[in-house]
Amino acid sequence: MSDPGIVHVIGAGLAGLAAAVRLTEAGRRVAIYEQAPQAGGRCRSFHDAALGRLMDNGNHMVLSGNRALLDYARRTGGSDALEELRPAAFPFLDLRNGASWTLVPGGLWLFDPTRRVPGSRPVDYLAALRCLTAGREHSVADRLSPNGALFEPLWRPLAVSALNGPVERVSARLFGAVLRETLLRGEAACRPVLAPHGLSAAFVDPATARLRAVGAAVHLGARVDALTFEEDRVTGFSAGGDSVTLGPRDSVILAAPAWVAERLVPGLVVPPPGPAIVNLHIRLDRPVRLPGGLPFVGLVGGIAEWLFVRDGLLSVTVSDADALADLPAEEIAARLWVEIARHLTATQRLGEPIPPFRVVKERRATPDQSSESVSRRPATRTRWINLTLAGDWTETGLPATLEAAVRSGNRAADATLSNGNNPIRRSGLFTAFTSFRHRPIWTDGGAVPARPGPEGQSKKRG
Repeated sequence: MSDPGIVHVIGAGLAGLAAAVRLTEAGRRVAIYEQAPQAGGRCRSFHDAALGRLMDNGNHMVLSGNRALLDYARRTGGSDALEELRPAAFPFLDLRNGASWTLVPGGLWLFDPTRRVPGSRPVDYLAALRCLTAGREHSVADRLSPNGALFEPLWRPLAVSALNGPVERVSARLFGAVLRETLLRGEAACRPVLAPHGLSAAFVDPATARLRAVGAAVHLGARVDALTFEEDRVTGFSAGGDSVTLGPRDSVILAAPAWVAERLVPGLVVPPPGPAIVNLHIRLDRPVRLPGGLPFVGLVGGIAEWLFVRDGLLSVTVSDADALADLPAEEIAARLWVEIARHLTATQRLGEPIPPFRVVKERRATPDQSSESVSRRPATRTRWINLTLAGDWTETGLPATLEAAVRSGNRAADATLSNGNNPIRRSGLFTAFTSFRHRPIWTDGGAVPARPGPEGQSKKRG
């Protein structure tokens, strides 16, 4: 049997790691190149010496409906670092008046007023179905009336946090995809999945360990400066100052951020960067209980969208945060602390200063997810027969999330694996099909340990 060659994966975020794992499982030789000193991209953990805490560089809400992501964790051995909350429950807090409620989807929940937004009716939730039939040009605000009973307490905060942009701009079709894969699939797809030991322990470290164990070369701190092209192939690239020449059967999966891919690939059209996301991390030396009694709470009527607590660290997340990100860290922390401090139980007394904190500003946290920008997402395959693309900025049909990143990596790996046996490619007719967008790959979720829900129930995933 002839040697199928090496697959060079550029980028060790979740898209690149997922692609590499899938390729090695198929027996392919893989080399990974990451310009940062660590893998994980926008999904990683680090120890902050000033706070003395392990923190994630961004807060991500993972749900049991993220099947590709959880399957990836199962296959790499990261499932042991995840906990699934059962039954599904989402506490919310209105920062304007202190009102709180818990959304508990599943079964006949729409007909139980204690499990839905206070004052809402079952028919109010049906308005969201309009996002499922949205056109490419529609924003969330086009399909969901700002005068609707659920717009401010539910749809706006969910859309802003899921799509990182104002509801007047972000794509209704992408928001519809969120609803289709979670709420519309029932309680089993809506359970929060927590990473109590950090994102790296669940999604990064097990994958890199697995890859090294099977002989994959993982090059960290290796910036790829340029790709070289000849006719319909990539023939080489420079990485970390060294030149890499591709053999006739070698391939490249470009899983770098969109702005890097645009620089490396001639004529590539990508969506522009979206708004910043700001995270405030506060060290708490006393136990804290969030409204609703769970390790997170959705926030309504203020600056932030989500509040998380883990191992003595309180984290506040603000999406669509360009204006906030322009402020000094001290002012950001002061503004957010004033909003949330009075709603926390067992923190310091009123009037005490904010505890030690760190502000993390992600200026290019996601691609822009307006309807116009989504139309600029490229397909997995390119006009070069040995180059495929991966990343949450490619065409996945989903918002730019961890789930989208993993699906894109799976698709790029599958496209690469099919190259050698594709008669269209051998006949030279492939270029006629380069704009074809493949459907997402669906995988079954893996089992993760369960965490007690608000009713004290704890179940293992089957």
